[in-house]
Amino acid sequence: MTSTSTLWTRPAALSFAIAGVCFLLYPAIRPFSDEASIQGAEAFASSSWLLAHSLAMVGFILLILGLLGLHDQLRETTAGSLGITALVVTWIGVGFTLPYYGAEAFALHAVGQEAVRLNNVDLLVTLANSIRFGEGIWFFMFGLLAIAVGTILCALAIRRSGILTWWSGIPLAVGFALFIPQFFFSRPVRVGHGLLVMVGCWLIAWSMVNHRRGEDDAPRGERSLSDGRTIE
Repeated sequence: MTSTSTLWTRPAALSFAIAGVCFLLYPAIRPFSDEASIQGAEAFASSSWLLAHSLAMVGFILLILGLLGLHDQLRETTAGSLGITALVVTWIGVGFTLPYYGAEAFALHAVGQEAVRLNNVDLLVTLANSIRFGEGIWFFMFGLLAIAVGTILCALAIRRSGILTWWSGIPLAVGFALFIPQFFFSRPVRVGHGLLVMVGCWLIAWSMVNHRRGEDDAPRGERSLSDGRTIE
């Protein structure tokens, strides 16, 4: 009989894989320019701005779905409690982060369109700073810090579980630990950071699927349960 965790494995791994692509495309598609100029207004007003930030939001959502499946895979191991903690902390972090990304995507897009129409850079700078550095910045910072903590706990859970490749969660944890610092660098660094996050997502997906295949290929009677028993 196929277990519930086995049914979750492929969708969860696919969620991780697609999330990784989204996090790479986000900085790759996002237009970069002097945001205190009319070129910055045109960047905000572009469809590329909307697409890039929308992909980031999809990436965060898929990250949670991947972690949900990972928790299901780990819940009967010694890392079960750590896995659910990682899921909950990351879930909270994503909940605090997404509203800010919505403002970045849609509010700044509207501001950019209006600034281009009026050819008014002062309007752009004033409203963009109000949107970015108002009270919402604290939600954003807390959210990204929580995601960093959650992915670090995820890496620890993978290591402790003994059923997945022990180091497979480390690149993702490093990627999200660097998520705030990467905002202060240029486009090449930010694209490189997106590549790191994608690799981290893909490694966890690979480890999950590889573990599932190992279970499926194991002869009957040799599949270990969490308490050390085997299926006869």
